[in-house]
Amino acid sequence: MSLPISVIVVTLNESDNLRRTIENLQMRMPPGGEIVVVDDGSTDGSTDFLRSEQAGVRLVRSDQANLSKARNFGARQAQGDILVFGDAHIETSPEWWQPIVDLLSNPEIGAVGPAVSVMGEPDSVGYGQVLAGPDLGIEWLDYQQAAPHPVCMAGGCFLAMRSQTFREVGGFDEGMIRWGSEDVEMCIRLWLSGHQVWVAPEVDVAHLFRDEFPYEVDWTHVVHNKLRTAFVHFHSSRIARVVEALREHAGFSPALAQLVESDFASRRAQLAGVRKRDDEWLFERFGMEW
Repeated sequence: MSLPISVIVVTLNESDNLRRTIENLQMRMPPGGEIVVVDDGSTDGSTDFLRSEQAGVRLVRSDQANLSKARNFGARQAQGDILVFGDAHIETSPEWWQPIVDLLSNPEIGAVGPAVSVMGEPDSVGYGQVLAGPDLGIEWLDYQQAAPHPVCMAGGCFLAMRSQTFREVGGFDEGMIRWGSEDVEMCIRLWLSGHQVWVAPEVDVAHLFRDEFPYEVDWTHVVHNKLRTAFVHFHSSRIARVVEALREHAGFSPALAQLVESDFASRRAQLAGVRKRDDEWLFERFGMEW
């Protein structure tokens, strides 16, 4: 039997952050909702508190060392009609779920994100994102209006989708390596396949932004994921701009080699067959002039 909402939290060595996140979610889940915690290989004991049964919370283990695969794994375990992919270091506002459920009742809306604030700095808030330049860095958008509205990309720390839509678009791209750009790629894919991405400004999720990670981040993988996003979704001249912008990065050559050995060409062809819009439409729609 399906449930109204499943929040899927992928975690890896999050220490006390995970407990705080789960306790916050438990207090603010809708009736009948569930939390699925995907431990992607933690070695710090941070999921030990979930070994004992807790109402509305399930712990599963993936050990896949890949955020996209771990999120997809969690989605397969989830029973919710709406799937929310949350980071393990967030804090939600009360009744966060109601505006999201309302928006996702519109079949044209494929994904919804909240306003995202900096944890500990409630006045530092972003309301969706755009691509800042050909290096595929992101720029957070300032407040535009109180009512929900379309954005190019919603922050990936708390991204909600109908489970049916998630399955239809094929979930997160498992060709992404480890971490980085999986949320960007998903939002671009949704727009190009005919869906919309919206932000709900009345919902605030505080996110812990950090310069150091509790796990190893190989920036070659970060560069690879940016290249993959471009090579799969953009036309040739825009791909050339992305390559030029990333070329000087120390991880560029191995990242490009990983891309060449991957399935990006077949994936590009597959998505071209179902695409309803192209990247020129997307860039014009959201004023990204590069």
